[in-house]
Amino acid sequence: MRKFKLAIVGATGAVGLEMIKMLESRNFPVESIKLLASERSVGKKLTYNSKEVTVELLAKDSGKGVDITLFSAGSDVSKEFAPFFAADGCFVIDNSSAWRMEKDIPLVTPEVNPHDLKKDKKLIANPNCSTIQMVVALKPLHDFAKIKRIIVSTYQSVSGAGQKGINELTKQVKAWAKGKSIPAANKFQYQIAFNLIPQIDVFTENGYTKEEMKMTNETKKIIGDNSIEVSATCVRVPVFRSHSENVWIETEKPISPQQAKDLLSKAKGIQLMDEPESKKYPMPLFAENMQTTYVGRIRSDISTKNNALTFWIVSDNLLKGAALNAVQIAETLVKQNLV
Repeated sequence: MRKFKLAIVGATGAVGLEMIKMLESRNFPVESIKLLASERSVGKKLTYNSKEVTVELLAKDSGKGVDITLFSAGSDVSKEFAPFFAADGCFVIDNSSAWRMEKDIPLVTPEVNPHDLKKDKKLIANPNCSTIQMVVALKPLHDFAKIKRIIVSTYQSVSGAGQKGINELTKQVKAWAKGKSIPAANKFQYQIAFNLIPQIDVFTENGYTKEEMKMTNETKKIIGDNSIEVSATCVRVPVFRSHSENVWIETEKPISPQQAKDLLSKAKGIQLMDEPESKKYPMPLFAENMQTTYVGRIRSDISTKNNALTFWIVSDNLLKGAALNAVQIAETLVKQNLV
């Protein structure tokens, strides 16, 4: 089997570290790996497949001779450096929001739209974490019954805000447990410990946040249907890892809860966890460090006679919501002989 030369930009960050783990655990055919970061991380030692790798400084020519690069260093870094990597013939899989809504750049969730990957499209966008887990569950339902409308409320963990979000919740909980004053919020708008914050990212003119509009716009692009109406409310919750979502859909064709369960039980990347009589349903506790998107609480909407279902989705936002999906895109490039 052919092996490939890889690079990871932002290798020392929360998602970058998970990318390394995913490449290892999924036995990606790696010939060599280059770990890249900013000046403050240069010289750090990380381990890949039991071998020590020194973190190097990201530069515009770092992509020369590299087959695939996974970027997870934020939009500004991606905008500055990713085009140089792509120009050098390297496939770039970018985890930031920099390129997601660019018309000619594929926005890919492999279970949904692998056909959007092309040999001549070197720059590929990894979708938003909350969008990924939702569209994986929506795809089989949309293919069967055609989704007309989606209303989703998310319950997003602090790791979605990176290591600083994790650190802030940790410090606040530790202070509370010791009977001390809870430290003032820094990363988040308000104290996150024992609280919910109904704001992720900044508000736009229509009253929705950027995070909510990402879910609206990205869902349409990934599924490939601009007629789908989407309304999202995104909430930060005091959970370290894994995002949860309550999703309501209206479909053109009738679809029963049992039909939905049958479809989802056969869908790639999905594990059905729907036995309410036994108290079996998805929770962040189960999803952490798992490469699966869990779906449960599937039921018909009793408030309308329209074709409507509601269900609950949980997935590890650092894995399927970021690192795993990026690695799966790389795997798909290999499988389709594009790289």
